[in-house]
Amino acid sequence: MARNILVVEDDNNISNLIKMYLDKEGFEVRIAGDGGAAMEEFTRQEPDLVLLDVMLPVLDGWGVCARIREVSKCPIIMLTAKGEVDDRIHGLEMGADDYLVKPFEMKELIARINAVLRRTEIPDDTHKRLVFDKLEINLDSYELLVDGKKIDTPPKELELLYHLAASPNRVYTRNQLLDEVWGFDYFGDSRTVDVHVKRLREKVENVSDQWALKTVWGVGYKFEVKQ
Repeated sequence: MARNILVVEDDNNISNLIKMYLDKEGFEVRIAGDGGAAMEEFTRQEPDLVLLDVMLPVLDGWGVCARIREVSKCPIIMLTAKGEVDDRIHGLEMGADDYLVKPFEMKELIARINAVLRRTEIPDDTHKRLVFDKLEINLDSYELLVDGKKIDTPPKELELLYHLAASPNRVYTRNQLLDEVWGFDYFGDSRTVDVHVKRLREKVENVSDQWALKTVWGVGYKFEVKQ
């Protein structure tokens, strides 16, 4: 079955060009020209991935992203003409899975779509669940339980925590985490990792004295477990 992609873009030339290339790649493509229409389309049929422009009429991309994250973990790639680091970080903090700055090559867009879809797919025959004192990280259901309470966590934060906790006490550099969690074809910078760790700490810090999310200064991060 073809993967369904919702393209949210108010520039018809850009959206039609994206649709043409994605059609050739075998995707089913729907287009919404503003944030309000995007939410209507999303509610009517949840797509497999959303390509979301930031500068939109009616409701901007940040607002659309926030509303989608209230109800779904559907992968989101932000599309914008703004290339500043703070804008990219803001998009990731809002729960976006990736960020692409205009103008971009269609080959790069397709590579990123495929990479994000690969990262968000979990085969039916795998079980990805880690349990520690007062902490459960479940990638089967994409749920984080802290001291018995379900904590709302964006997919990439949960994947990062799972990756660190799956190898307790191993130190990862920021570049290793970018490669292994975001994918080798992710074109981000190390601040992306720092932002996600900061957000995770707000959720899990000081919950237990048996484990901790630690910074290894000058190197990176580790999930430290008492021996």
